[in-house]
Amino acid sequence: MDSLLVRKLSHFVPLLPAEIELLKDMQSAELAVRRHREIVSEGRRYDTLFVLLDGFAARSRVVGNGGRQILNIVLPGDFIGFPGCFFESALYSVSALTKATVSRIPHARLVALFDTYPRLAAKIFWSFSCEAAMYAEHLVDLGRRSALERVAHFLLELHARLQLIGLADDRTYQMPLTQEQMGDTLGLSVPHVNRTLRQLRDDDLLVIEHQQVIIKDLDAVASLAGFKWRYFQRFGLPGQLDATDEAKTLQVVAISA
Repeated sequence: MDSLLVRKLSHFVPLLPAEIELLKDMQSAELAVRRHREIVSEGRRYDTLFVLLDGFAARSRVVGNGGRQILNIVLPGDFIGFPGCFFESALYSVSALTKATVSRIPHARLVALFDTYPRLAAKIFWSFSCEAAMYAEHLVDLGRRSALERVAHFLLELHARLQLIGLADDRTYQMPLTQEQMGDTLGLSVPHVNRTLRQLRDDDLLVIEHQQVIIKDLDAVASLAGFKWRYFQRFGLPGQLDATDEAKTLQVVAISA
């Protein structure tokens, strides 16, 4: 089984063969999810961590007036339910934006990972720093970037994330989000998103056709958005976490589900 989680983590941190096999084994319990179905419900307790195997999903909160703010987009290879799994109840909802497949990892198995495979657990948590960096960029989007800059930055970030897992080439990728979903993510109305996409197209920078994003001038779009690839670069890990030689390969320890 080709694991997109392994692809993503391997980009950021070196993984030992035993760690790769353990990650694949942890994703063996698969569950199909219908479009629009909630995977995690805000305010409810849950005892399972998920990994998105295919499809798109969104973390979101519903505010007092019934409006929805999408916190970020969940892509294949991403964990679902972290850090909310450490709180009494879910801090936000996670819903499938498309038909999706997830794997289920019981909390007990995650806790056992800390005890039995602390090295791998540390690498997983280290990779979450990339997600924290994206949340920081999202705050900048909502507070300081123009609509044009927000949309351009959002589409470049999706491109970079999908490239990590082999689901985008140098200039194109599939993006099934509606303009309403983009607006809920970026704090923009649908007409505003539409006008902004039209401007990007008219300026010959970027176009969306049949759910395919085509970036015509990557450097120009990155300059416009102020996009930096720094939080997609490989991490330098401290001490033994960076060891990769076969002599230090650990024996896979079975962790009961």
